[in-house]
Amino acid sequence: MVVHDLTEEEIDRIFKALADRTRRDIVRRTFSAESSISELAQHYKMSFPAVQKHIAVLEAADLVTRIPQGRERIIRGNPATIRRAQELLSHFEHIWRSRIDRLDALLAEDEPQT
Repeated sequence: MVVHDLTEEEIDRIFKALADRTRRDIVRRTFSAESSISELAQHYKMSFPAVQKHIAVLEAADLVTRIPQGRERIIRGNPATIRRAQELLSHFEHIWRSRIDRLDALLAEDEPQT
């Protein structure tokens, strides 16, 4: 299934990346302001390489971009990918709301007339 230009593999990568609390926090932080990996690592009780691995997962899902800046790597959030995921979720919401509306209509038909 391709919805809003997302392949199944892209959808899997996005939602698997966002399934982790630390990665969601990194995305949130990089949407507020660009940060170096070192700056991000200071916020977590884990090793620098562990933070790098989280960032690699987010980068593979296109949720963040790594920008070389001298000796550092600056991490910037990618709102376009979040927007695409939101469109996908909105599509699913529309499907379920349509089903509920149909169910409501069926139930209304079965109501006794007074």
